[in-house]
Amino acid sequence: MLDKKSKAQYRGEIFRHLDGIVTAPTAYCLHEHGVLDYLLQNEKCSIVSLSNHFKANEGYLNVALRVLCSQGWLDQEMDHRSEDVIYSINAKSEHAFELVPYYSDVVELLKFSEHFHPRRFELEPFKKLEKIFNNYRNYYGIDFSTNEEELAIQEQVLKHIEGVITGPTIVLLGKGGMFHQYFMEASFRAEEYHQHPDSFEKILEFFTFLGWFTEKMPGNFQFTDKGLFFAKRAAAYGVTVSYIPTFRKLNDLLFGNPSILWDVPKGSPEMHVDRALNVWGSGGAHATYFKVIDSIIIELFNRPIEEQPHGILDMGCGNGAFIQHLFEIIDQRTLRGKMLDQYPLFLVGADFNETALKITKANLIKADIWAKVVWGDIGQPDVLAHDLNELYGISLNNLLNVRTFLDHNRVWHKPENGKPERKSGSTGAFAYRGVRLPNAMVEDSLLEHLMKWKPYVEKFGLLLIELHTLSPALVAKNIGKTAATAYDATHGFSDQYILEAHIFEQIAVEVGLAPDPTYTASFPSGNLGTVTVHLLKGQS
Repeated sequence: MLDKKSKAQYRGEIFRHLDGIVTAPTAYCLHEHGVLDYLLQNEKCSIVSLSNHFKANEGYLNVALRVLCSQGWLDQEMDHRSEDVIYSINAKSEHAFELVPYYSDVVELLKFSEHFHPRRFELEPFKKLEKIFNNYRNYYGIDFSTNEEELAIQEQVLKHIEGVITGPTIVLLGKGGMFHQYFMEASFRAEEYHQHPDSFEKILEFFTFLGWFTEKMPGNFQFTDKGLFFAKRAAAYGVTVSYIPTFRKLNDLLFGNPSILWDVPKGSPEMHVDRALNVWGSGGAHATYFKVIDSIIIELFNRPIEEQPHGILDMGCGNGAFIQHLFEIIDQRTLRGKMLDQYPLFLVGADFNETALKITKANLIKADIWAKVVWGDIGQPDVLAHDLNELYGISLNNLLNVRTFLDHNRVWHKPENGKPERKSGSTGAFAYRGVRLPNAMVEDSLLEHLMKWKPYVEKFGLLLIELHTLSPALVAKNIGKTAATAYDATHGFSDQYILEAHIFEQIAVEVGLAPDPTYTASFPSGNLGTVTVHLLKGQS
C-alpha cells in the first residue's frame, strides 16, 4: 500500500506528464522557427514585435509563449494600457532552451502517429517507440549538472519527455482493457494482450524501468503499487491526450494557416480533438465535481414545493448521462421525488450537435425517463426560450439551468458594447483563428454572454461547473501541483476562453448574477483552484 507521501509524489508526476504533453511540441516548434534564440538575444520582446518579426499568428504565438512562462522559462508582463504583452528571459531561460532539442524524437512520434489507428498499438510506431525508450533509459546522454537550478530544469525536461511517451500509451492501455481487473491482479505475458508480443513487451519493459511493473521471471509482468496508482488514474491523461491532434498542427497554427483545424466541410468530425477520448477522460476526471452538484440538487429539491424549479435544462447535454443522473438523484433522494405524480419534473436536454441530440433521446427513452430534447446554442438563449415555449409550453426561466465546462467553449462573438474603460486583471492568452484577443474584450464578451442568460436564470439560478486559468507566475512556482499548463495550452490553441476564477466571479457580479457562497466550491481549494462550482442567481 502506498503512503500519503508516495501518493503525493506520483500525483505530481501526473501533472508533470501533462505539462510535457503540451510543452514539448510547443517549445520545439518555437525552437525550430528561431523564436527561442531570438528571445535570448533580445532578452525582452513584446508579442506584437515578435509576431511581426516572425510573421506569426499573434494569438497562438501568445498562447505558446505563455506556456513557457507557466513552466518558469520566461516571464510575462501584461501592459494593460497598450493591450500588449511583454515576454522576457530569466535565469532559467538559457539552460531550458538548450535542452529543447531533446524533444525532437517524441514530437516526431506525435506527428508520425497521426497516420495510424488512434485506438490500436501498431507495428511502425512501436519501432519508433523502442528507439525513444532506449534514449530515455540513457537520459539522452545529458551530463547532469551539479547546479541545483540547472539540475531541476534537466529533470523537468526529462519528465516532459516521459509524459509524451507515457500519456498516450497509458490512455490506449486504459481504453484497450489492459487495466482490467484480471491484468491488475495477476501476472501476465505480452502475448496475452497483443498480436506483436515482442514489440509490445518493449512497452512493458519501459514501464518496468519506471517502476510500474515488476518482472519476476523473464517476460512475466505484474503491476507494482506504483503502477496500480497510475493505471487507476489513466483517465486523468485522457483530456490532454485527446488534444494531440491540435499539437500536431502547431507549425500551421503558429506560423501558417491558423484555421487549418477549422476549414472542414460542414458535418465533418472535429479535427482539433478526439471527442470520444475527450468524453472518456472527462468522465473519469469530473466525478469529484459531480458529488458537489449532487448535494446542491438534493438541497434545492428538498425545499417547499413552491420554492422549487419546475425542472432542469442541461445545456450541452452530450449523451444525456448527466440528465439521467440528475433525475435519479431527485427521484431517489429528494422530497420532489416523492411528489412526481403531482408535480412532474420537466427535464430538457439541449445541444448544438444534432448527433448528440439523437443519442440523448435514445438513451433517455431506454432509461424510461420523460424528457424533451431540443437544439440549442449556448450563445442564443432567446431562441431556446422561444422554442421551448412554442413547442412544449415550458418557460425557460422556471427551470434550473445547469451546464458543465461549457461557457468557456462558446463560439466567439465580438462584444457589441464593450467598455473602453475596462482594464483587465487577467493574465490569460486568448485567440480566435490565430488573432489575439485583448483580455478586456474577452471579459466584455463573457459579460454580454451572461447578460443574455440573466432573464432566464435570475429566479432559480444557473448551476455550472467551469474551468479557469491561473497566472503563469503562480503555476511556475507550483510545478507538479496543477494541470493549469495543460489546460491553458489545449484550450488556448483551440479558441476557448478560460479566465481566472476571481475574474469570472467579478463579471458575474457585474452582470447581476451573484454566486451563492453556500453553493460555491473550488478544486483544488486555495489559490491553485482551476475548477469551480457556482450557483449564479439574481441579486435581491
